[in-house]
Amino acid sequence: MADDPQTRFEQDLAIDPRVDSPAREGLTGTARGDVYEPRRDPEDITAAPDQRPMDEQPRWRQDFAIDTPEDNFIARRDFAKFLVLTSGAFVAGQAWIAAKSLVRDRRAPPGRQRIASLGMVPPGSAMMFTYPGDDPCLLIRMRDGKLVAYSQKCTHLSCAVVPKIDEGILRCPCHEGVFELATGRNIAGPPPRPLPVIELDVVGEDVFATGVTERTV
Repeated sequence: MADDPQTRFEQDLAIDPRVDSPAREGLTGTARGDVYEPRRDPEDITAAPDQRPMDEQPRWRQDFAIDTPEDNFIARRDFAKFLVLTSGAFVAGQAWIAAKSLVRDRRAPPGRQRIASLGMVPPGSAMMFTYPGDDPCLLIRMRDGKLVAYSQKCTHLSCAVVPKIDEGILRCPCHEGVFELATGRNIAGPPPRPLPVIELDVVGEDVFATGVTERTV
């Protein structure tokens, strides 16, 4: 009777079904999940000098490594903090640039303003003025009598540029940036874009500023 199907079925049910039971050790596919995992070297296991668990150690010990595993953990944690802070700073910077551009785009255009008379700027000379508001600018009269005007703020870090009329350039003394006098375009050094152009209108002997043109190339 021991060989009848019902008896064999009941005997099979009697085997301990637990994966880690001695009765199942010899069966394929029934070993514990961690049997084939690599074991950690005892020297790689963090242990405090007093042998107490890490959750019972003083707070300062978490920031000062006492062995290699803990030191590696702190290094990874600090690196992760650095990545988070750097990413946050990048996002904040981009948000500030976007907000500044939005405000500038919605700002009312500057009005017409008399800035000089032709007699104040003979050929081969330059003079300072403010437009719009208190923004420093340069009015330059070329040797041939042509008038040009630019913002005086260098497009690198906003240092004041200095006109060199005989050399045909405007020079930034802070970081050796150079702009072309006739066009205001950046031609040397770190400035990333040309100087903003102040639009001019000459009526008789009077010179008026009528607007500002920002340029990227």
